[in-house]
Amino acid sequence: MADPKISFAETFLCSAFAACFAEFCTIPLDTAKVRLQLQRKTAGDAVSLPKYRGLLGTMATIGKEEGLSALWKGIIAGLHRQFIYGGLRIGLYEPVKTFLVGSDFVGDIPLYQKIFAALLTGALAIAVANPTDLVKVRLQAEGKLAAGIPRRYYGTLDAYYSIVRQEGLGALWTGLGPNIARNAIVNAAELASYDQVKQTILQIPGFTDNILTHLLAGLGAGFFAVCIGSPIDVVKSRMMGDSTYKNTIDCFAKTLKNEGFLAFYKGFLPNFSRLGTWNVIMFLTLEQAKKFFLREVIYD
Repeated sequence: MADPKISFAETFLCSAFAACFAEFCTIPLDTAKVRLQLQRKTAGDAVSLPKYRGLLGTMATIGKEEGLSALWKGIIAGLHRQFIYGGLRIGLYEPVKTFLVGSDFVGDIPLYQKIFAALLTGALAIAVANPTDLVKVRLQAEGKLAAGIPRRYYGTLDAYYSIVRQEGLGALWTGLGPNIARNAIVNAAELASYDQVKQTILQIPGFTDNILTHLLAGLGAGFFAVCIGSPIDVVKSRMMGDSTYKNTIDCFAKTLKNEGFLAFYKGFLPNFSRLGTWNVIMFLTLEQAKKFFLREVIYD
């Protein structure tokens, strides 16, 4: 996926830029996804309709009640997250793959090695970036407040400060367990599947390493990521958005007991719409950014 002529620093910058650009373009879909995941059934009230219904309905409700800018809630923290997390998980992927198979390896790297490399880089990257993820989810989860009720946070920096002051420094790593599990698995689904799908497509006569190939591989990466990571993503969003859960198992058990198994796939379509779009934009941008650095290397 990366060219050996590109240094780690250049790959990190390409990855961070591509991830941030994709985040900015798709965060309204992510905000809708978070609201849907945090929405709960009211016990004993099967007749009442949920506030948020579907991707477009949720976005319309947020825009109507809170203004269009509310769809970009948490964008600053989101960009913080993607710069660190996106840069590390993608930037480290090729070096870790090479380390696992050995620098003298020749031929196509086995799929299981790609998966293992992506699991490692995803876990390491989110362990560093977890505070940015927490703040992003907290800001996205805050909906329209009744008159006279002050906002919980007044911005990204205030959220960091308030969480540390009120809950302690360790609170910035709330939900780290499910977040590592979710991001390691999703990263493996995204990077390994993109790598594998792209490799497979290039073996089909008539296909070349161009935008169409990158688009198809990006969609495949998004689909695999959502199918595999959705249950963990729901638990992560609930733990970060609601401090009443004791731990990951408690959140999983209560969600399963109160709402059933399908609750773990709540927001699946908006999640796929978001991740599919995110992956297409990110990988298209990443491939073009890498080509820019490759041209610089060639001309030098």
